[in-house]
Amino acid sequence: MLKVSGLTKSFGSGSNKLHVLKGIEMEIKKGEMVAMMGPSGCGKSTLLNIIGGLLAGDEGSINLNGREYGLKGPSSVVDVRRELVGWIFQDFHLLDNLSAVDNVAMALELSGVNSKEAEEAAIKSLVRVGLGDRMHHIPDQLSGGQQQRVAIARAIAGNRPILLADEPTGNLDIASGKEVMLLFKELCHDKENPISILMVTHDPDLASTADRMLLLMDGKTEASDIRSAWGLDDEGSEEE
Repeated sequence: MLKVSGLTKSFGSGSNKLHVLKGIEMEIKKGEMVAMMGPSGCGKSTLLNIIGGLLAGDEGSINLNGREYGLKGPSSVVDVRRELVGWIFQDFHLLDNLSAVDNVAMALELSGVNSKEAEEAAIKSLVRVGLGDRMHHIPDQLSGGQQQRVAIARAIAGNRPILLADEPTGNLDIASGKEVMLLFKELCHDKENPISILMVTHDPDLASTADRMLLLMDGKTEASDIRSAWGLDDEGSEEE
């Protein structure tokens, strides 16, 4: 469903040139939740931004549902952002004076959906994330976990096949974070309309709930597990 091949990205020039991504190779299947971990500054957000069509890579390619891109600027991949990729951030980015349903519907209208269809899709996605009884509440009337659910509803309302989640539980308490992760798993394993999720997190406990983990180190990704994510050596990994 998503395949990244030989993706590189550098910043700066000359002696100040910083090679952040050095040939990323990764695949994500339909309905799979993949957690990506790595030290601060290793390029996790850069990789998400390129996959999400917000940044151009230097070399390599991305294939998302048959759409090839990766090396052109944001203006050339508007369709990727509108139709293929949904974003979920640590901050919810909701408009304070709009209800939950209007926050979701407005995002769809900005992407070209007419207002009636946008409202219908917004209602459907809010019900899907368990906010059917809160859709007319403004953000101040919702808990942090509920606000993140609104943001998730906004991301899935356009039937995009993949969600990119950058520290999605960073502003939530532990219980709300676990609820969001449970919702992610439900969305991925939905029999009718499974969604794929690539999630960046610093929390090994949250990462362990994903179907698979990747570690981004030295500009490349490799399969990982909780022990290696913590940097344990062979001796330390013998303990249960």
